[in-house]
Amino acid sequence: MTGNLPARSEEKAHAHRAASAQGLLADEPVGVAAFQAIDRMREAFVGQLTGGLSPASLALAGFDWGFHLASAPGKQAELVWKGARKSGRLMAHLLASTVASKVPPAIEPLPGDRRFVHEGWSKPPFSWLAQGFLLGQQWLHNMTHEVPGVMKHHEEVVSFAARQMLDMVSPSNNPWTNPEIIARTWATGGMNFWHGWRNWAEDATRQITGQPPVGVEAFVPGKTVAVTPGKVVYRNHLIELIQYAPATAEVHPEPMLIVPAWIMKYYILDLSPENSLIRWLVERGHTVFAISWRNPDASDRELDMEDYRRMGVMAALEAIGEILPGQKIHATGYCLGGTLLSIAAAALARDGDDRLASVTLLAAQVDFTEPGELALFIDPSQMHFLDSMMWNRGYLSADQMAGAFQLLRSNDLVWSRMVREYLMGERTPMSDLMAWNADSTCMPWRMHAEYLQRLYLDNELAAGRFMVGGRPAILQNIRLPMFVVGTERDHVAPWKSVYKIHQFTDAEITFALTSGGHNVGIVSPPGHPRRQYRIGVHDRDAPLLSAGEWLDAHDPVPGSWWTAWGDWLTAHSGAMVSPPAMGTALGDAPGSYVHQR
Repeated sequence: MTGNLPARSEEKAHAHRAASAQGLLADEPVGVAAFQAIDRMREAFVGQLTGGLSPASLALAGFDWGFHLASAPGKQAELVWKGARKSGRLMAHLLASTVASKVPPAIEPLPGDRRFVHEGWSKPPFSWLAQGFLLGQQWLHNMTHEVPGVMKHHEEVVSFAARQMLDMVSPSNNPWTNPEIIARTWATGGMNFWHGWRNWAEDATRQITGQPPVGVEAFVPGKTVAVTPGKVVYRNHLIELIQYAPATAEVHPEPMLIVPAWIMKYYILDLSPENSLIRWLVERGHTVFAISWRNPDASDRELDMEDYRRMGVMAALEAIGEILPGQKIHATGYCLGGTLLSIAAAALARDGDDRLASVTLLAAQVDFTEPGELALFIDPSQMHFLDSMMWNRGYLSADQMAGAFQLLRSNDLVWSRMVREYLMGERTPMSDLMAWNADSTCMPWRMHAEYLQRLYLDNELAAGRFMVGGRPAILQNIRLPMFVVGTERDHVAPWKSVYKIHQFTDAEITFALTSGGHNVGIVSPPGHPRRQYRIGVHDRDAPLLSAGEWLDAHDPVPGSWWTAWGDWLTAHSGAMVSPPAMGTALGDAPGSYVHQR
């Protein structure tokens, strides 16, 4: 009897949370729910006007920073001093450029900032504008950072907001101050503005009518992307499980399960054939299964993280076990799917369940103390605001997420795109990855609220307090070989955060750091130019290196990390055997869930 108490306690706590969310507890009259609903509806309405950003969160950050700056005469004097120095550097550059044809810049753009790469920016008067902007950007950073007494999160929010406002007035965004636009206008006789206006009108029309971006129609799952042959062999309310047909005469005996993030469609790992990681694995003798998540709607509002673990990862493992009984499974999780896989693997290890042969995590975090710039949109105030928006619809929709992700990379996704397509009049050709990025999914209210609260705000998984079945799922119980991949320019799961997996498990960990960002770094097929990665195996008897020390200790290797992972999988697999039989087919890959809107 006592063995059931923890599970019952968890069920009771879950029911308490659900009832509390609806105002149905005994000590909370039903009428209280009506008052709470008024606040939720008000916040949901405001969220439509602010792109999902909480005005209260921004106001709190601004007040914290402004009050402390106003109370810090030393910081104010420092800003005056630094402003004078930067003005002097700019004046020296201006004077030097009037008497010499080639003058070294007073300041270089930040890494990744390509707004001023055109050669026209190196000549007056455009060089003066660029240098003045960059020096102003540096001074603004000084102004928003290291103000004594400001909470770190508020400092980051204020700095981010200030950077967004400064980017709006960048000389690169103005057709009269951008030499590249001027040259284009001269060369085309002004037709670039005509083409740009047509591009804008087409984009605006598509957005108003709910159509996808221009060119997406060329990338249709099952026709041009997600075309690796396979069958749907299992389906429940939350997932379709796809088994891919063998492409070799012999295969490794251990099947592979791929757990993608549920925030987007699974086929980022099965894009065009030349970019498909799944096809690449199948062609190297692996029996691959992949989860395709259902796109939830308002009726799925009560699905929670336990449902995603139980009906997702665990249901897939059970289905694979019926098709290939007795075989251990190589499990791979990408992004949020990797976090969920880590939770499932920890619970399996805790319970003595040895179905897994290895675990691979691709750009996935288990510790959320340093989650990157996404943390700008996650604090108690923002969380309550977002929760109200999800409560109103029952799910978090793609349009509610798009604003935040675009702001994180506003130079690339907003301003540079506007300059290129609306002022230069040039359309960027649609690619399979760009089309996939426009094919997003929704997330149930309860699951996403729980995910943000328990992982981002409370960091329960890293703290060993994440409960599964009434008992904590502790990462240190994972003893399986692990292959972990981080990407150098990841704004969703920063690689130094991904690297922290070393601190939470005693498993044999092979860590790879690849060039690129959260998506491009993972979709990195062999043969692609300019790709490289670093790789190392942690010796459990040796001291653990910090992320910076690890970077210094491992030299870049040209090529794709896929090949290193393929060798690692082979080393942890048995001798080749004949391909197994396919499971009972419920339909052809890519299935039906991938087409849900």
